[in-house]
Amino acid sequence: MAAAASTSTAAAVVFIHRLPVSKLGAVLSPLPNRQSLYSPQLRQLKGTTRYPGVLVKASSSDESSLDSNELFADLKEKWDAIENKSTVLTYGGGAIVAIWLASVVVGAVNSVPLLPKILELVGLGYTGWFVYRYLLFKSSRKELVEDIEEVKKKITGTE
Repeated sequence: MAAAASTSTAAAVVFIHRLPVSKLGAVLSPLPNRQSLYSPQLRQLKGTTRYPGVLVKASSSDESSLDSNELFADLKEKWDAIENKSTVLTYGGGAIVAIWLASVVVGAVNSVPLLPKILELVGLGYTGWFVYRYLLFKSSRKELVEDIEEVKKKITGTE
């Protein structure tokens, strides 16, 4: 194995030695530094063999401002179409509070030493049971699809 490693190293040295000086930098540092990613020279090299894995997209501020203006106009139109704005704000605020509260609870559970590992085992056990109960056999998959359709009908109110 050591002989193979030394052979490949020698081959790499020979390969690098035969490269022209302009290509040597690309071999020694395959990923360009952050500043060179935005340089005009690299934008001209798009599609060349020097940086084959780097895709450079030249974007102008006009395109992004047009998209943001379009987005804000669309959001304003949808907001104006809502009749009961206070209900939307209440539900939105409640959702933000619920997400924050869930984050606090998960952080508290994670701080207990063995509890996260026990919950992982419970989750793996439930996943195994679900796969055995609903996904393993064709008849049980049909039953699962029927149950999902029934829940959809209950939610949408079409029965």
